[in-house]
Amino acid sequence: MPDAPKRVNIFPMKTAKGKVDELFLDGSARIHCPPGLIPIPGQYLLAHADASDSPLPIPLFFSGFTPKGFRSAPPVPSTWRPGESLTLRGPIGHGFALPYSAKKVALIAFDESPARLRGLISMSLRQNAEVALVCDSETADLPEVVEIQPVRAMLDALQWADYAAIDVGRENLNQFWEMLGEQKQAAAGFEAQVLVRAPMPCGALAECGVCALTLGHEWRMVCRDGPVFELYELA
Repeated sequence: MPDAPKRVNIFPMKTAKGKVDELFLDGSARIHCPPGLIPIPGQYLLAHADASDSPLPIPLFFSGFTPKGFRSAPPVPSTWRPGESLTLRGPIGHGFALPYSAKKVALIAFDESPARLRGLISMSLRQNAEVALVCDSETADLPEVVEIQPVRAMLDALQWADYAAIDVGRENLNQFWEMLGEQKQAAAGFEAQVLVRAPMPCGALAECGVCALTLGHEWRMVCRDGPVFELYELA
């Protein structure tokens, strides 16, 4: 992608205090945090509730901007409450890099909520791109210009788009490639990026291997080398 910005990976990571401002019925939350900790689409923060006894932090992905922070993609812990104090670390990992020239953008939530892709909608519209959202989940509060298609229409969306952002769980990557079928080889050269979801307990610090992913003959860590990968890297 010669005209695309490089994938963003912000280091060193910052640690700061934040809080839960609001919880939503879809399992997402409005997070109050310093501007420097707000992740871009595809990146994440690690959040630990100060009152929690759990030793593991929770990854929070960006879904949209709010006046004093961002709205996180679901789910957040059911034990969180409005006003809950959080310790936040991040932003972590590679995010999506929307090409400046993209005019037809497909956002594909292959197996779950499209919330982690929603931040790309406003970015695409600002550069006068058409947007197609491919998902089987319920959607609400989307701009009217966004076309919504079911996952069974994924191949048509990929043929139409000049850039695609895909969200898929690590355990469903084989199913994703099976659905692509004969188009898998063509997709290897397609301008697309994939957010691979996997458990990331160490948040790129300990190389615990829980999020390991095999690419070719190498092991890669989703928490550190992703979570967003180029599509051709996964093919």
